[in-house]
Order: sequence, then C-alpha cells, then structure tokens
Amino acid sequence: MILRNIAHSALLVLALAQAAVAQNSDVAFGGLKGDPTAEIEMNADTLTVSQADGQAVFSGNVVVSQGVMKLSAAEVRVEYGADKSSIDKLYATGNVLLVNATDAAQADQAIYTIATGEVVMTGNVLLTQGAAAMSAQKLVIDLKTGTGRMEGRVKTTFTPGKN
Repeated sequence: MILRNIAHSALLVLALAQAAVAQNSDVAFGGLKGDPTAEIEMNADTLTVSQADGQAVFSGNVVVSQGVMKLSAAEVRVEYGADKSSIDKLYATGNVLLVNATDAAQADQAIYTIATGEVVMTGNVLLTQGAAAMSAQKLVIDLKTGTGRMEGRVKTTFTPGKN
C-alpha cells in the first residue's frame, strides 16, 4: 500500500513538473463557461461615445456583467458592428479581472468577441481555480464550451490532495 502511494505520488510529481514548464496548456474552464447571448450590462464612472468611428469608451471602475460572468477593468472600449446597434467586441485594459462561478482570471488586457464567445486575455495572466493557480502570458477562453488554452511559459501551483 505504501509502495503504491509512493509510486502514485512520483508519477503525479513527474506529470505536474512537465505541465509546469509547458509552453502551452489546455485547461477546463467549467467555472468560466458563460452565455454570450445573454444581455450585457455595463457600469462605469465615465462614458465617451464617438459616432464617427462607432465606438464607446467606458472608464473608471468599469464592471461588465453578462449572466453570471463579471469582467472588471480600468477601461473598456466597445466596438459596435456595421449596423451600429450590435456589439462586436469589448477591449478591456488595466487590471482586467474575469470572474464566473469558481474560476477567476486576471490579466493586463482582454478582448471579448461576442459572436464567438471567445475571450483572449494577455499580459501577466493568472488563473485561479479553487486552490490551484496557473500563470502564463496568454489565456484563450471559449465561454460557450468552458474550455481554454494557456500559452507562453505556463506555470502551475497546486496543493496535493486539495485539487
């Protein structure tokens, strides 16, 4: 029994060591699954709208809510579609935090493409899932499927027996 536990622990350590130094890592984001068709609510200290280029900029304590998903940032720029009534993309910058259920991801910036439900977070990305944490330079999340990929010197931290 003890020998089996030691062997199991050794295999786990080897597998995690390989994952910790990987350049790319696929991750399940069940907690970051969302509904990109749900209504979007935006709150901020300031709103600036440009009819000329079809953009709106929310700045100061920006909070974007869509269903149970919340995104906060210093600034969020909204890019409207060709019809000027639908939203194509949200560009978030400055202390970006994406929270949903049990998962949270933070980064320097993020681009949320509404139609595809894809969120691309870049710059000092940190993902926490319960007691586990992963960091990288890029995180791509598919909100529709709850799956994602971390890229760029992926590092993971965990506590054995708690994840």
